[in-house]
Amino acid sequence: MTEITTKPSIVILISGRGSNMKSIVEAIKSGKLDVTVAAVISNRPDAAGLEYAQQQGIPTVTIDHKGFESRELFDQAMAKKIDNFMPNLVVLAGFMRILTTEFVEHFADKLINIHPALLPKFKGLNTHQRAIDAGEKEHGASVHIVTPELDDGPVVLQARVPVLEGDTETTLAARVLEQEHSLYPEAIKLLITEKQS
Repeated sequence: MTEITTKPSIVILISGRGSNMKSIVEAIKSGKLDVTVAAVISNRPDAAGLEYAQQQGIPTVTIDHKGFESRELFDQAMAKKIDNFMPNLVVLAGFMRILTTEFVEHFADKLINIHPALLPKFKGLNTHQRAIDAGEKEHGASVHIVTPELDDGPVVLQARVPVLEGDTETTLAARVLEQEHSLYPEAIKLLITEKQS
């Protein structure tokens, strides 16, 4: 008698082109990451990443935040939709909405984000320019568990890049993004393995 083992699943939230979502899907296709993407959810109907997900045969859902009177109502609708897929992890990949405490607590220890800085440094926006302005010698990206406090949860993994002389926000951002694309699948693998052990 064979046991039916189901792969762990993730739901990915995006707001734009979804380059980190693509890198996760590519890692799955190449066998580096053994999970199923149950769905890709976006708060923007025009998010370019939705088309890519559809081409890969991944179910997509749009929940337009503009159709809700409050952040709370939007987050409740989104939580309900995510719960339908029963994912092991909820992965924020360029999801440009601040989430309510209720939402974050609902998915406690299952909600992860990637931030373009070496946390706890440079929480919030414009991290690359801020790193250059601060005269940092190295910069990078962090995958962290999401907590109600912005960019404050425990760090799962980090990738570092040097800040080079003459770097602009654009050149540094490109170097960091390249690292993000291998960092995120690696962090997901680590967390899924921990959850299974």
